[in-house]
Amino acid sequence: MDVRYINPFIEGIKNVFSTMLETDIIISKPFVKTDDDPSADVSAVIGISGDAIGVVAMCFPMKSAVNTASKFAGVEMTQDHEDFTDALGELANMVTGQAKSKLDGLHCSISLPSVIIGRGHIVSQSRSTPRLALPCDSTLGRFHVEVGLTVAKKNAKAPLCEVT
Repeated sequence: MDVRYINPFIEGIKNVFSTMLETDIIISKPFVKTDDDPSADVSAVIGISGDAIGVVAMCFPMKSAVNTASKFAGVEMTQDHEDFTDALGELANMVTGQAKSKLDGLHCSISLPSVIIGRGHIVSQSRSTPRLALPCDSTLGRFHVEVGLTVAKKNAKAPLCEVT
């Protein structure tokens, strides 16, 4: 995975949370996720195919997921609310869609989001494509975004920016 492709995801996270949730996100130092330790209670997962192949997973502790979905929907929610998974799936869709639009020179498609709920579940990763974890903090709580991406297109033009 070329880290130059991570900046569009960082920008997408910050922009979506700023505009849609009126919440600033602080992203700590990214790290390569090397294991399948349980790390979330709720995960919104989107697949990427085309010139780049991979997955994006927004992984939340339950409290952060409830706060985020409630703020996005404008109503108090619990995990049992009928729109809870749709709210988190749509946020993941927006983040991934914004990032996709900035992957210069790559033609990619994104899947519909899948939302997984279960205390301490594992979003298992491919052994051939490690994921970069982006730890995120906000007033809504902590969460992290995992990006595992393999660029299949030869001579793809990478965005000209650095991971911050």
